[in-house]
Amino acid sequence: MSATTCDAAALSAATLRDGEARPEPRRWTMFAILLVGAFLPPLDFFIVNVALPSIRGELGASHAAEQLVISSYTALYAATLTTGGRLGDLFGRGRMFFLGLIGFAAASTLCGFASSPAVLVAGRALQGVTAAVMAPQALASVQAIFPEREKPVALSIYGAIFGLAAVVGQALGGALIALNLMGLGWRAIFLINLPVAMLVLLFGIPLLKETRARDARRLDLGGMALSTLALVALLVPLIEGREAGWPLWSWLSLAGMPLLAWLFWRHETRLARAGGAPLLDPATLQVPGLGRALLIALLFYSIGSFFQLLSVYLQDALHATALQAGLVFLPFGAGFLLGPLSTPLLRRSCGAYVNPIGMGLEVVGFLGLAGLIAATLTGAQPAPLPLAALLFVIGFGQGVALPTLMRMVTGRVAPAYSGMIAGIASSTLQVSTALSVAVIGGIFYGVLGARTDPAAITQALLVAVLCIAFCLTGGVALSITLARQGPPSHAAGKGKGLRAPSTAPRRGACRQ
Repeated sequence: MSATTCDAAALSAATLRDGEARPEPRRWTMFAILLVGAFLPPLDFFIVNVALPSIRGELGASHAAEQLVISSYTALYAATLTTGGRLGDLFGRGRMFFLGLIGFAAASTLCGFASSPAVLVAGRALQGVTAAVMAPQALASVQAIFPEREKPVALSIYGAIFGLAAVVGQALGGALIALNLMGLGWRAIFLINLPVAMLVLLFGIPLLKETRARDARRLDLGGMALSTLALVALLVPLIEGREAGWPLWSWLSLAGMPLLAWLFWRHETRLARAGGAPLLDPATLQVPGLGRALLIALLFYSIGSFFQLLSVYLQDALHATALQAGLVFLPFGAGFLLGPLSTPLLRRSCGAYVNPIGMGLEVVGFLGLAGLIAATLTGAQPAPLPLAALLFVIGFGQGVALPTLMRMVTGRVAPAYSGMIAGIASSTLQVSTALSVAVIGGIFYGVLGARTDPAAITQALLVAVLCIAFCLTGGVALSITLARQGPPSHAAGKGKGLRAPSTAPRRGACRQ
């Protein structure tokens, strides 16, 4: 049987003569193992937020170092996520999953025993790279091991895993710090990954069947290097520049970023014309509506800095413990967990408008949260029930919007390009998180200045929350225009997906 995508080609060994694939008997067990790789990266994003004040107190980290603890992880995760997926295609998804898991455990050990902010940031950067090798294998394997009728269920579970990570991450981070196991304090939030990794390796290696893409092409090493340099040139000065007083190097770095981006684009264009496999095929941006969909993705995770900043507000302005701060986030995680599971029902009733509805709920939640904090006396705890309700609405809205956003992006291209565009979409979301930490976090600390009193922290949080609401409102507006435009031609079944820039088949490409 001729495969329509690289991932589908992995099913060739289990294909019946009538063209219908025989389901892998252990597919749900395999998927459960691979979901650990999808669970750990967002868990380590959420779990760190409640630990930042404790890290600052022990290591003497500056505000800029605090932001780097988060953004170094998200930026490198974003820059290498597509590469991680390609490695799975080339060398086997199971093999890359286990190698990424081992590397993630090693990086977590480095973070857990960090003796300075610099070592912690280095460990977090290594976590980001190894997470990018581990995480894509679950989503890529959905196409390889599940029959069509089971894929929607698998994808809903995949989306819900991020909500579960939010619930567990915030609460577990606070609990581990409060328990102070063996005197480890905040270090336990990283070292907890070690027993998890060992258990998965022990039980997963005998059970996980290898899948890979047939005729997968070589990695675009030049594109990887240039895209990473461009991201670093953008994010590092945005994070460090304000704290350092905007020295000359920060302006030179920002000025050099467009040049690096141009070099990346030129390299990708030349590679595509030569029949290679670029990290980002320039032809993808010719698809109607795809640019807007990716811009929505870039605005979507403007919420990324919110968890850090709300933790600072709860612990520094309201003097909550790490455990209390972690428990405050539980309603958000519960909403994020339920949102993806509610999406199929909402799609039947709301159609193409599910994404703007989800992001609109987030805007309502953030505006309500700003009003609640503004109406609360300085230094006093906001009313628990309204606070929990607003955080639930924000989490539910994001959980509803996330899977529809991914479909909005990937559904605009032909099946042969779905793997590449899925990696681009995931990378865009991670860049969104890093930019949120850098830009909105920078606004927060810019408003805060040298003050540390509760009134100043509250004012800075209000400004940051309104900035997040503004970004999400832009995403809602763009999403409505796409909904009014109707489904993409390929998704509508007209067979007009993205076409290769050359009519000649490329060497090593999967053919329909």
